[in-house]
Amino acid sequence: MSDALQVNLQQNQPISLDIDFACKPGELLALVGPSGSGKSTVLRAIAGLQHISNGTIKCAGRLWQDTESAINLPTQRRRVGMVFQHYALFPHKSALDNVMLAMQELPARQRREQAEDWLHRTNMTGLEMRKPAQLSGGQRQRVALARALARNPDVLLLDEPFSAVDQQTRRILYRELAQLRASLNIPMILVTHDIHEVQQLADSLCLMHRGRTLQYGPVQDVLSTPVNKEIAKLLGHQNLVKATVSRQVDSHTEYRLSDADILRGPRTDLAQGATVTLLISPSAININRPDETETGPNQLQGIVRDAVGMGDELSIRFHLNNVTKSLRFRIPVHLAREHKVESGIALAINIRTSGIHAIADAG
Repeated sequence: MSDALQVNLQQNQPISLDIDFACKPGELLALVGPSGSGKSTVLRAIAGLQHISNGTIKCAGRLWQDTESAINLPTQRRRVGMVFQHYALFPHKSALDNVMLAMQELPARQRREQAEDWLHRTNMTGLEMRKPAQLSGGQRQRVALARALARNPDVLLLDEPFSAVDQQTRRILYRELAQLRASLNIPMILVTHDIHEVQQLADSLCLMHRGRTLQYGPVQDVLSTPVNKEIAKLLGHQNLVKATVSRQVDSHTEYRLSDADILRGPRTDLAQGATVTLLISPSAININRPDETETGPNQLQGIVRDAVGMGDELSIRFHLNNVTKSLRFRIPVHLAREHKVESGIALAINIRTSGIHAIADAG
């Protein structure tokens, strides 16, 4: 990990921080959390734009900050490429000139050649002489990305770079960044609050809240197996159901929701009788055919409280018969029509074992 970006920061004032993560070359790490959780503060600290009272920042084998050794390199000595939410382009300069400004140490001819190359690689060929006001939001963000990369940075920092563009442009920029990443062998940090964006772009995720790291790891691990209920809620999970560990069955753990309802999830080492919260993935929920009357583990009965069309899917709120809890999931519209799914009908569902994650109750 000598070439990785390694960040360990602590302070109490003026903003509380307790952050620890690493990001390897070629990896994109997402810093995720609600507003005020300290995401942008961490990014600014990496860039040398904000002083943190205690900690270390190491990148590409060099110490950028070490408070114990009184090391704190100024911003200009940290090879950082930074893309801001609102572009931060010079309005009176062309796209080409904006990118050339990132390479002041090079001769003019070389600056121009490299700036043209980065604009080409960010799909801005033919628009080099336009000023920011003559460009769309997506085009301005491409110029900002080209400028950040033209610095030949040791780390790329992306501070909510897609929040100022529309959804269609955002999807295009996601694809372009994903393609560009193949040639970038540097750590990349993305600040966002958009879980969909994380799933589209990131390799790993550091979930922050009130300035501290709550959970850190590969994206899918954090999203599908939050270590506590607080994290599950921060990640937007809604299908959280109270249960009791009933027994261990072969490769499964069995949970009791009520006298009539049993769910089997992947094997755990939780003790019999322990109270847990089950996280049920919406994608693990399937509806039974009207002529199916299966009973047993992972089969639940209930009433459709809401069935709302969302494009080519139906968003369902399903109230369980034996537990005071609703589950939310979606099914394709064609399947809903086939099964005559609508508000008020009784319905049976089954839940895939792998889509159940048990969170042990605290205390």
